[in-house]
Amino acid sequence: MTKTGEMMRRHKFLTAIGVIAVAAAIIFIPRLSVAVNDLYLKLAVLNDIIAIVNENYVEEVDWEKAMTGMYRGFLEELDPHSIYIEPKKLKDVNEEFQGNFQGIGIEFDIIDGFITVISPIVGTPSERAGLMPGDKFIRIDGESAYKITKDETFKKLRGAKGTKVLITIKRNDDDPFDVEIVRDDIPIYSVLAHFLIENKIGYILVNRFSQTTSEEFSDALRDLKNLGMESLVIDLRYNSGGFLNEAVEMLDNFLEKGEEIVHTKGRIRNSNEIYYASGRGIFKDLPIVVMINRGSASASEIVSGAFQDLDRAVIVGETSFGKGLVQRQWPLKDGSAVRVTIAKYYTPSGRLIQRPYQDGLDQYYNELYSDNPDSVEPDLELNQKPQHKTKSGRIVYGGGGITPDITVKRQLNPSKSTIRVFQNPERIFFKFAQKFVQEYSQIQSNEDEFIFKTQLPESVLNDFFEFAFSIEENLNLEEMETDRSFIEMQIKSEAAKIWWGHNAYYKARLLDDNQFTEARMAMTSAQQMAKR
Repeated sequence: MTKTGEMMRRHKFLTAIGVIAVAAAIIFIPRLSVAVNDLYLKLAVLNDIIAIVNENYVEEVDWEKAMTGMYRGFLEELDPHSIYIEPKKLKDVNEEFQGNFQGIGIEFDIIDGFITVISPIVGTPSERAGLMPGDKFIRIDGESAYKITKDETFKKLRGAKGTKVLITIKRNDDDPFDVEIVRDDIPIYSVLAHFLIENKIGYILVNRFSQTTSEEFSDALRDLKNLGMESLVIDLRYNSGGFLNEAVEMLDNFLEKGEEIVHTKGRIRNSNEIYYASGRGIFKDLPIVVMINRGSASASEIVSGAFQDLDRAVIVGETSFGKGLVQRQWPLKDGSAVRVTIAKYYTPSGRLIQRPYQDGLDQYYNELYSDNPDSVEPDLELNQKPQHKTKSGRIVYGGGGITPDITVKRQLNPSKSTIRVFQNPERIFFKFAQKFVQEYSQIQSNEDEFIFKTQLPESVLNDFFEFAFSIEENLNLEEMETDRSFIEMQIKSEAAKIWWGHNAYYKARLLDDNQFTEARMAMTSAQQMAKR
C-alpha cells in the first residue's frame, strides 16, 4: 500500500471512530446531568486509545477480538451479570431459554470414538425411530462418524424441521442398519423429572426457568395429583434461574390471591414492579418442601424466597447463590446482544437477594466457594446478617441468597479412585449398566421394587470393579470398596434409565441423597405450615 493510501485508510478509520464517539456522546447527553462532561472526556480518551493502537501497534489489530474484549470488560465493571453475547453464541443462548431447537432429539456422548445414545428424548423423532440407549452412530448420511467431535455432531444432526438425516447404527452385536430420521422441533425440558415416592410424596426436579417451565411444571403437578400426591418436594438445586414471569407462574399454583411474590427496584421507567398471586391456583393447601443449594440462583431464589417469606414451604439445603439482579436483553446490529441489569429483586419481606459484588468479579465468584454456609455453627454467621420477618413473624435472613430453614450439607465424598471412574470420558457407569441390563435381566422387576428394595448381588459389584479397572488405570480397590453405596446407586440409576427412562433415573439417584432424606423428614413441618 502507498503512503498516500495508508494515510487515507487511517483518516477514514479515525473519522469513523470519531463519529462513533461523538454520536455516543450526543446520544447520552440528553440523559445525563453533571456527568455529561466526564462521559464526553472518557469517550474522547477511548477514541484516542483506539487511534493510537490502530496506528502504532506492532501487528495488524484483530478489531473484532479487541472490541469484544472491550465490550466485556466494560460490562463486567458494572456488575457480574451484565454481559455481551457474541453473534455465534446468541443462538445457543436463546435456544436454551426458548425451550426448543430443531433436530432429532437424543442425549448423547462420544464413547469409544462414536456418537453413543445415552437416551432418546421422549416424544422426539429419535424415540419414534426406535433408537435405544447404547446405539452407536457409525455413519451419518453415508460419511464415517468415527472420532467425530460434539460440535460436528450438532452441525450434522441439527437442521430445519422436515429435513431428513440417514444414520447407520451399530446396536450390541447386531449387524449395522440404517435409520432415516425426519428432523422436528425438539423440546429442551426444564422439568427433568416428576414422580411419587411411597405413592404419596410428589417430587419435581426443575433445572432452569425457560419460556416453557411453568407449563411443564403445571403438567407435572396435574399428573402427580391424579396419581394421589399428598405432599410435594420441589428440587431447585443447581437451578441457575431464567425468566422472572415463569417463577411467578410457578408460585401462583400455591398462593392466596393478593399475596406478594416478589418486587423489583430500578432506575428506569417500568423497572419498579410488584408481582402478586392471582389466586387461581388449586394447590393452596399442599404441604411443600423446597430444596436449594449454592447452585440455586435468580428465579429459583425468587421461588424459595417467596415460599419462605409467606410461610408456605419449608426450605431445606444450603444457602443459595445470591443473584438478585434483573437483566433485559437488547439485540445489536451485528447480530450480537447485550444483557444489562435494570433492577434488583426483593422478596416479600424486603430481603435483597443479591450478594455484594463491589470487590470485583473474581472476588464475587471466589466468595461463592470460600463462604461456608454449611458451618457446624451456622448461627455465628447468621448473627451478622440483616434480619427480616416472615408473614407469621418468623425471622429470616438477608445479606445475599436465601438461607434455608434447615441447613444440610450434601454428604457426597467418594474416594479419588471412584471420582476418576465417575469422570472418565468413556462413561464407565453407563457402559457397565448396558452389560448389566443384559446379563442380569432376571433382576428387573417393577420400577420401585428394583430401585428401593433390590440389593445388587455381590457379584455385580465385583464385576463392576473388574470392568472399571479394565478401562481406568491405577485405581485403588480399597478406596472404592468404601464407596459401595455410591457405586450401587450409580449402577442402579443408569440401569433404571435404560429400563424405564428419566424419571426412574432421577428416582434412583435419591437413594444416596441425604438432603432429600432431610426434606422428607421436614414434611411434617410443611404439613403444619400448610394449615395456616
